Amino acid sequence: MVGLFFLLFIGLELKHYIADYFLQPGWMLGGKGDFRQPGGYAHAGVHAGLTALVLLLAGTPLPWLVGIVVAEFVVHYLLDYSKIHYSRGVHVDTQPRRFWSLHGLDQITHQLTYAAIIYVVLLSKGLV
Repeated sequence: MVGLFFLLFIGLELKHYIADYFLQPGWMLGGKGDFRQPGGYAHAGVHAGLTALVLLLAGTPLPWLVGIVVAEFVVHYLLDYSKIHYSRGVHVDTQPRRFWSLHGLDQITHQLTYAAIIYVVLLSKGLV
């Protein structure tokens, strides 16, 4: 179980880093706060797709995998959409403390999502 936990933990952390910092062009960033723009959906889709790869490597049962990936897509999209709106007008140059506090809030909510994913995968295998 410890090996599975670390596979999931490290896999989800790496996929978050890759999806947020390497696979997010400007058009994705620009579309996150608008339900009519494809950027936020595409970004959430990248996250969901990479999560699916991590879950496949972890041997997650397919019905559970599909449910987790759909849930992550929705949650990730809504977290990013919310961040755009609650941090509107806050800039790192003029309000650095507030900017970084809000950035940290965004990141911890994503991390808690990954904790929930790990728990559900372990549950799907009867390990919790």
